[in-house]
Amino acid sequence: MRRAPAPAKINLSLVVGPLRDDGKHEVATVLQRVDLGDCVSLSAAPVLDVVGFDGDTIVRAALAALARRAGVEPRWLARIAKAIPVAAGLGGGSSDAATALRLANDMLPEPLAVDDLAAVAAEIGADVPFFLRPGPQLGTADGTVLAPLDLPQDYWVVLVLPDGAVKASTADVYRRFDERDGMRGFEERRAALVDALAAARRARDLATLPGNDLASSPLAGALLEHGAFRADVSGAGPSVYGLFLEQRRAEAAARTLRTVGRTWVTAPFRDG
Repeated sequence: MRRAPAPAKINLSLVVGPLRDDGKHEVATVLQRVDLGDCVSLSAAPVLDVVGFDGDTIVRAALAALARRAGVEPRWLARIAKAIPVAAGLGGGSSDAATALRLANDMLPEPLAVDDLAAVAAEIGADVPFFLRPGPQLGTADGTVLAPLDLPQDYWVVLVLPDGAVKASTADVYRRFDERDGMRGFEERRAALVDALAAARRARDLATLPGNDLASSPLAGALLEHGAFRADVSGAGPSVYGLFLEQRRAEAAARTLRTVGRTWVTAPFRDG
């Protein structure tokens, strides 16, 4: 059996533009993994099966797609131990799928090349290729074109999942974005993102990144009031994150905000 962590992610910035010819939106997003994660185990099996999380579809789809691309039968048993909240904007399903892909690929007699594995991941979901790469990444085009970023990692992250929050479908979130003509000024916001990334030397510099074009939350303001130097919604939500320079302030904020939802204190995920 092989086992590996499947870390969550936050979007440190999410700039969204017009609808593309392929029906997806142009985006520019800064993706950062954090040290809250699921665990995925993989072993050989007579047939493909996924256990541990009854709601899974993405891990099964990813492994089936890998088998088709590699020309083999999908004979794996995947076990998922969940810690990332489901449908929270933290990429748990995508991370599980990427981890399962990486483990299964390593078990193949002839593993796929890095680019071929990334192509399989992109078929499954826009965030899945990101989880195959180390460190923070800038995602462009539909989010699957990735470039590594050298960003500060010396901060703490408070995650808040509001009680009773229900994640809207991605299609509905983008539909509302289009209805309010959210794409206006995309080129300027994307340029501001590039400039802010180039100037980021200290953790506090991440506060200058453009915010989330898709979603907002009053909890971001609450996190700022409790000492965060940056706070925003992750992805399409509903989870909100705050970045803190000091662990004690992060922990104090998390304790206070437990009255409104589940909270976690974590940090950027370090490979190895």
